[in-house]
Amino acid sequence: MRRRKKFEIPIKYVLFILTLLCLATIIASFLFDGFLRPVKSTVAYVLNPVTKGMNSAGTWFSDKADDITELRKIREENKELKATIAELQNKNAMSVEERNELEQLRELYKLGETYSEYETVGARIISKDAGNWYSTFTIDKGSDAGIEVDMNVIGDGGLVGIVYEVGSNYALVRSIIDDESNVSAQFASTSDKCIVKGSLKLINDGVLQIFNINKSANVSDGDMIVTSNISSKFLPGILIGYVKDISDDANNLTKSAYLTPVVDFAHLDIVLVIKAQKNNGDS
Repeated sequence: MRRRKKFEIPIKYVLFILTLLCLATIIASFLFDGFLRPVKSTVAYVLNPVTKGMNSAGTWFSDKADDITELRKIREENKELKATIAELQNKNAMSVEERNELEQLRELYKLGETYSEYETVGARIISKDAGNWYSTFTIDKGSDAGIEVDMNVIGDGGLVGIVYEVGSNYALVRSIIDDESNVSAQFASTSDKCIVKGSLKLINDGVLQIFNINKSANVSDGDMIVTSNISSKFLPGILIGYVKDISDDANNLTKSAYLTPVVDFAHLDIVLVIKAQKNNGDS
């Protein structure tokens, strides 16, 4: 069976016919004023809602575009504000740090004046053992600055410890709270002798142990404890702390007590090394 050919109008004829219709419509609108009114009304009736919808959609998209632009602007301003705040916070932190350091230097200056008979050198703590306490730590001055083993270290109002190892540009310090530390001390008011024993366990309660106090010593809570004049390594008269909770020992010959150090061994930064030493014994 032969397939019937499909009838098709060439596209050029379709365009030609449409062009003629348009021209005829234009001529008619000029010649006959009322001829296209029904057509215009119909077209307007159909197109007006579409036009309104398109206008509304365009307005909506325009508003959204404005909102997005404004949001981007706000985000950029927010970033700038955050950067400014961060910069101000950093400057404020630096200012606080500088004020704290200045205050520490002032305190060290006062401390240096207290022990003005000794030559001292300032040093910054650059590292310490793990944990909360400065039991042993490293300072940034060594033999190049004249520091030697067994030199006393002071800071924060009193005795901090003693140098036990020295390099050319560093030194290691054992503080009086370390378990291996024993300081020959005495009561400032009576010169009664005692021993201050380091203890990392007791310092958690803010105290150290004092023992070997003579039972007949006329001492009481609150008395000042300083380094003893008979100490073989520690120079005499350096403030250590204040006594509390004095009690008689079981041997009925001595007393024991606790000492509250004047130095805050949880927060040390700068110290003074006294460039003098006894070097005549082991304690």
